Amino acid sequence: MDKLIKLASLIASSWIVVFVIATPAFAAGSGAELLKADINPGRINSLQRGARNFMNYCSGCHSAQYVRFNTIGKDLELSDEQLIDNLMFNAEKTFEPIVAAMSAADGERWYGKAPPDLSLMARSKGADYIYSFLMGFYLQAGSPTGVDNLYLPGTSMPHVLWGLQGYQRAVFSEHTEAGVTTKSFEGFEQVTEGHVSPALADDYEEFVRDTVNFLAYIAEPIRADRRKIGTWVIMYLLVFLIIAYMLKKQVWKDVH
Repeated sequence: MDKLIKLASLIASSWIVVFVIATPAFAAGSGAELLKADINPGRINSLQRGARNFMNYCSGCHSAQYVRFNTIGKDLELSDEQLIDNLMFNAEKTFEPIVAAMSAADGERWYGKAPPDLSLMARSKGADYIYSFLMGFYLQAGSPTGVDNLYLPGTSMPHVLWGLQGYQRAVFSEHTEAGVTTKSFEGFEQVTEGHVSPALADDYEEFVRDTVNFLAYIAEPIRADRRKIGTWVIMYLLVFLIIAYMLKKQVWKDVH
């Protein structure tokens, strides 16, 4: 029994080590540390605002074809009327998925690459990466879109939220050692002010956090149900363990 416990502990520790090593702390290619999204997929009001943000600012180019409007309505406590009036801009039936208004061919022609479907982006990249990416646009001379991104250098995506965040400039410092010059990110400097309406959010960070929260939700819509079921399963197993232990004591009480 002790050997089994030690083996289980070893396996669990190994998975923890693998997870920690595999978890990205820095964005590839930039050396900048990822920001913490601090999202809460259990906050319905945040998810509702995120759905609104996504449909108004993202769905023109990005689809989310693995989630349907009626699923969103059910989970986010929205009626069919609210879905139709506030979210379904390019769909006719509530059972339809979210399809981008722009075709993939147009996206490839205008940006060099078709904008990706965002259904599973939060599972693929992580909420912290998406949050950092949306916070990381800065002015870049010579870029076709006029901007670059700290967390995805050379991105073809324009800064569609510039009106809310404003434009910022990235400050880098250069270090030369052994004839090799490297650049280190120091911070952002605000160039033009953005404006986030109080009807959207208190500030840009909250606006982005709500949007990322929604993307994390659509990446795994059954997350809340899975956790509820998991809680009941654990409670059942604990009760069964107690009963099994008491039964074992009763059966073996006369055996010495």
